[in-house]
Amino acid sequence: MAGWSFGRVALACGIGAALGSIGYNALRNRPAPVEAIPAATPAAADPEEALRQLKARVAANPGDVEAWQKLGWSHFEAGRYGEAADAYRRATRLAPGNATLWSSLGEAVVMASAHDPMPPEASAAFDKAVAIDAKEPRARYFLAVRKDLAKDHEGAIRDWLALLADTPPGAPWEADLRRTIEQVGRINHIDVTARLAAVKPVAPHAMDLPVSAGAAIPGPTPAQMRAAAGLPKDQQDSMVAGMVASLEAKLDANPGNVDGWIMLMRSRMTLGERDKAKAAYAAARAANPAQSAQLAEAARALGVPGA
Repeated sequence: MAGWSFGRVALACGIGAALGSIGYNALRNRPAPVEAIPAATPAAADPEEALRQLKARVAANPGDVEAWQKLGWSHFEAGRYGEAADAYRRATRLAPGNATLWSSLGEAVVMASAHDPMPPEASAAFDKAVAIDAKEPRARYFLAVRKDLAKDHEGAIRDWLALLADTPPGAPWEADLRRTIEQVGRINHIDVTARLAAVKPVAPHAMDLPVSAGAAIPGPTPAQMRAAAGLPKDQQDSMVAGMVASLEAKLDANPGNVDGWIMLMRSRMTLGERDKAKAAYAAARAANPAQSAQLAEAARALGVPGA
């Protein structure tokens, strides 16, 4: 997307737009896949104040589709999935030809559902999204989930493989998408090894970090990364720097967080700060001598100098 490196923030902070593992619980507990979304939520130090401003904006102008979209993002970011779905419903009524809005609505409805892993409204929203844009990645992912839930595991794998083929090499969600395909294949006794290899090799920097890593380290939510898409570059840089600084502070307080150190090394390498990545590697090993081998393996995969 113009003016914005999605991977820069996602990789720098280690909280990529993960596709997650299989099943309804995975969808509820891990971020769903996302893609570039036009417009953005304004940066605000107080999320509640941002919400109040957006509510005032839609109250003053109920036909403002961008405001409804931003309100949906803000509610989703806050974990208010039902309210996010309400905002996206309004947005889709105002802009029924926008695939991203339909995909966002489907995701919010899925996350808001306490029991049904694929509510009919969500399923219909994803169908509408791909009818408008056949390449819409989030909708494609969830439609494959729908097949998996219907016990069409082969169909789900086939669709995920097609999504993987369209995924940019090294995209933040690539490793998790591969993991999903592998897990569904393994559980259902479907050999996917050759088919995965035939799609394309794993990008060198898209290392398969522990699933716990994203959950263990505070960082941007998918909604925050989507919101950042419209920020000027200097604000993007400030956002990235702030998130990396926050991660460093967390590691100062908890130097035993090995996943955190790996994420910091990854951040520094993504930002081109090789010396700082090397320093993070040294600090990580000093704080975690028993995990030296794991840290060394991760540092080598990331290309950290001296690893």
